[in-house]
Amino acid sequence: MPDIHHSITISASADAVRALVSTPDGLRQWWAEDVELQPDGAVSLGFFNRATIYRLRSLEIGGAHITWRCETGKEWEGTDLIFTLKPQGSGVVLDFRHANWHAETPYFTSCNTTWGGLMFRIKGAAEAKQPGPLFQRNALAY
Repeated sequence: MPDIHHSITISASADAVRALVSTPDGLRQWWAEDVELQPDGAVSLGFFNRATIYRLRSLEIGGAHITWRCETGKEWEGTDLIFTLKPQGSGVVLDFRHANWHAETPYFTSCNTTWGGLMFRIKGAAEAKQPGPLFQRNALAY
């Protein structure tokens, strides 16, 4: 099964980065404006006025590893978003994998490109540059 893999050095504490990738409020700062905590503890992210909704469930939150399971999405369902924090000097290296895709499709390639851009938004948010989410409620931020 193919994986998307990115890594980026961030000049911020592990706690600051962890909050960005493990909480609904954190996800809103760099990924999607439309993030809702569900009553069962899952998190839904709405894209393009909720024409697309990805539902994530936390498998591991805390420590150096944050893992979300994707419960919906034609190609995302059953994949995992894995964020690993590795201290480096006064900052952290964020290692990211979108793991367990069924196949390398054109959508996989598109998502790989998007995740690359999102890594820089995480970095910007952690370093107090406030890039905002890439996905607004009804459009992309660029």
